[in-house]
Amino acid sequence: MSSRIVVLISGSGTNLQAIIDACDLADYPGKVVGVVSNKCDAYGLTRARNANIATVSLSHKEFSSRECYDQALITKIDQLNPDVIVLAGFMRILTPAFVQHYQGKLLNIHPSLLPKYQGLNTHQRAIDAGDKEHGVSVHFVTEELDGGPVILQAKVPVFESDTSDDLAARVHEQEHRMYPLVVKWFCQKRLNMHLNGKIEQAVLDGSILPISGYANEE
Repeated sequence: MSSRIVVLISGSGTNLQAIIDACDLADYPGKVVGVVSNKCDAYGLTRARNANIATVSLSHKEFSSRECYDQALITKIDQLNPDVIVLAGFMRILTPAFVQHYQGKLLNIHPSLLPKYQGLNTHQRAIDAGDKEHGVSVHFVTEELDGGPVILQAKVPVFESDTSDDLAARVHEQEHRMYPLVVKWFCQKRLNMHLNGKIEQAVLDGSILPISGYANEE
């Protein structure tokens, strides 16, 4: 039976599309059963509807607090009975209660080589720092912003002539390859998050992954 994937978005949904396309492959072990957005005009919702996937639009502006919004979000997501929740450009900082509710089932993609450049504007920050390489990380979500254990990273070169848009395009190409792969690992039950005391660790095929995640590509 296919694992049930719920994807959270705020924007155009290019990573969502990559996952939808992967799910169309005969041997892919998961299926996107719902797409949730905090913005009703997010183009990713159109992508979902075009693929006959259920959509939920829940604006954070209609709630008095982050906590109230996240509780309503939990209710909507739980109705979809997910096995994994995939954050794909969901531009909200999640409350501890939300993260705890889905502990070990939340994946995120972040456009930097974590732990470098947590937060926003990562491409320009890498350029401003004179970095020779930049990249993207897929990680489990914990209560620390962009601080959960890394599962997989991909590196791209930074050229002297690069603008942030140039670098973003190079990173996006890697994102669209690696996110469906990590989701596949999770759906195959090869990937999980292990708690060692208070330390969260990513585990693939029974082995604890190093700080930079899985070292080889498939």
